[in-house]
Amino acid sequence: MKFATYAAGGQTFYGAVAEDGMIALSPEFPQWPTLLDAVAGDGLKALATAARDKQVTHSDFTFEMVLPNAQRIVCVGVNFPDRNAEYKDGSAQPKYMSLFPRFASGFTGHGQPLIRPPENHTLDYEGEVAIVIGKSGRRIRAEDAYDHIAALTLCNEGTIRDWVRHAKFNVTQGKNWDKSGAMGPWLVPFSDAAQLDEARLITRVNGEVRQDDYLKRMMFPIREEIAYISTFMTLQPGDIIVTGTPTGAGARFDPPRYLKPGDVVEIEVEGIGILRNGVEDEA
Repeated sequence: MKFATYAAGGQTFYGAVAEDGMIALSPEFPQWPTLLDAVAGDGLKALATAARDKQVTHSDFTFEMVLPNAQRIVCVGVNFPDRNAEYKDGSAQPKYMSLFPRFASGFTGHGQPLIRPPENHTLDYEGEVAIVIGKSGRRIRAEDAYDHIAALTLCNEGTIRDWVRHAKFNVTQGKNWDKSGAMGPWLVPFSDAAQLDEARLITRVNGEVRQDDYLKRMMFPIREEIAYISTFMTLQPGDIIVTGTPTGAGARFDPPRYLKPGDVVEIEVEGIGILRNGVEDEA
């Protein structure tokens, strides 16, 4: 069972994804006004039960960012060995992971365009798996980390490359342009370690494979990410961790291959799905 946030008839709903449309569930759970509230209330199993044998309520709809009211999105940078080598600075694997925040306003939904701003055209793609925390915790042990995951989704962690170089020690301003990235299409409940440990992540631009790697090759595995992040902040249900992108982003080609209007980017992980977005210039 998969769950998504979507818009239909001028309203926003969340519901279960069916082959031929969406099954609205939000009207049945007023105690959980949003999908984020359902995650925080440990409600995904209740949603799955409610969706059984129900008919599609919306066949004409648009996907929204899967958790549009997410309060905390923490991203892990430079987390594959080849990504570290891409920087060509001779550095060894870092001792600690690089982290930076993103805000929900920087993401759009599946099928919606990534927006290239007029101020700068170095819009780049980064295919990643994102985990959604379902159980709070502080100083979580790595061996217990998976117990704190509620669901998985996909992320195109779109970046305005020139703007990550505006300051010496941070990338925040290049990572948070409105609708420069995407997250979705849906949440897949997490139930088996193999969903992450065996995951293969593929990014395509206009059908061409640009990124192709396995999460098990991460320098900082997802268990360690949860353990490290929870050392300094209490992870709460609904928090999102964007776990890292493989080599092959557009900035690393010579010359760079940045996104332009008309391009189509796909992020795919078997068992989670495909996140697909076009590219448009800001109106």
